[in-house]
Amino acid sequence: MYIGYLSTPIGELKIHGDEIGITRIEFVNAPGCERMHSCIIQAKKELQEYFEHKRKAFCVPVHIVSGTPFQRKCWEALRHIPYGHTWSYYEEACFIDQPKAVRAVGQANHHNPILIIIPCHRVIAKNGLLSGYGAGVERKQFLLDWEMSDGQ
Repeated sequence: MYIGYLSTPIGELKIHGDEIGITRIEFVNAPGCERMHSCIIQAKKELQEYFEHKRKAFCVPVHIVSGTPFQRKCWEALRHIPYGHTWSYYEEACFIDQPKAVRAVGQANHHNPILIIIPCHRVIAKNGLLSGYGAGVERKQFLLDWEMSDGQ
């Protein structure tokens, strides 16, 4: 297991990885000891570029090691939402051909292990309002505003 940390405008990120790719990104209160690997270095670089408005898509390999098949399907769908755009939970449910699974999609997104790179923050309620985000609605709002402003 490899670990790196990155300070961002919305808090300290802890980036986990293995020999295959990034396995988890989470917010933590303070950095700890790092154990670097090329995937961690690449993730830190790409995330830094994202927070400098220099990157809109991530190339770092991810390795999802948790989740049910349904959750994984939802998390893969998230990667299709373009930078600066949003989908509703209903649109995501339709994308995975399960339009009646709106609540299940919301729950799957809540358990997304790779924040920002797998952009669950881009999913909002059908009425356009923000709804839950595992890392806090304030961070979700920041990320959406960040992408919409694109350095303006």
